[in-house]
Amino acid sequence: MSAVSVAMSQNLVDVGATDDVPQRGARCVKKGDLTIAIFRTQDDQFFALEDKCPHKHGPLSQGIVHDGCVTCPLHNWVISLSSGQAQGADEGETRTFTVEVRDGRLLLDLEELR
Repeated sequence: MSAVSVAMSQNLVDVGATDDVPQRGARCVKKGDLTIAIFRTQDDQFFALEDKCPHKHGPLSQGIVHDGCVTCPLHNWVISLSSGQAQGADEGETRTFTVEVRDGRLLLDLEELR
C-alpha cells in the first residue's frame, strides 16, 4: 500500500487489502504530507494512527505491535492503538483514524483526513 486510491463511498477511501498488512505489523499510506500507519494485531483487528510518536516523532509503523499497543522504535514509548494515548508514565497522544474492513479491503474515513 503506498497511496490512497479508489473511493468506495463519499467519505471512505480504499487503501488496500487486509492481506497487505502482516499480523503484528503495519503498512503506511500517504495523504499529502500526512503518513498514516495501519496496524494489524495478532487477532486481526485493524487500527490507524498517524505514523508519528508523540515523543520525538519516531515512525510507529516500524515499532513492535503487542497487546493492543505499538512500541516506538526510537525510545520505547508505548502507544495505544485504539486511543493513540501514550501508556504508563509517558504523556502525549498520536492522532487516530477510523479504519473499516469490508470484503477484505481496508477503508479510511476521508472526513478525518481534513
